[in-house]
Amino acid sequence: MNSSSQAKEVVPSIMTLNFMLVILLLVAPASESAITCGTVISSIRPCISYLQGTGGKPPQSCCAGCQSLASATATTPDRQAACTCLKNASQKININAQLAQGLPQNCGISLSFPISTSVDCTKVK
Repeated sequence: MNSSSQAKEVVPSIMTLNFMLVILLLVAPASESAITCGTVISSIRPCISYLQGTGGKPPQSCCAGCQSLASATATTPDRQAACTCLKNASQKININAQLAQGLPQNCGISLSFPISTSVDCTKVK
């Protein structure tokens, strides 16, 4: 076998391997969350004064941020990352725990994880 025929056999094999790698990358689910703590905190920043207060209705900007957060947490890793960010942030600032837990409902949205200092974010699905 000469080197020309060997090269002709290797080229299709390399092309097939490259094609299979591309397919695997396209089909493989992302295991890392795409949402960052910065995004989470930016979303709920308008809620801080409400969460530190005594009640009432959350401001529209707060509810819009909560809706944005709910939309950005479509995957389990995203929900777990957002949950962890909110849990850590709520431990660092003095917030009303009841207002935090009721925030999604008071904004008329569904958030698939609670805003709480005691939630186990690894169990959020």
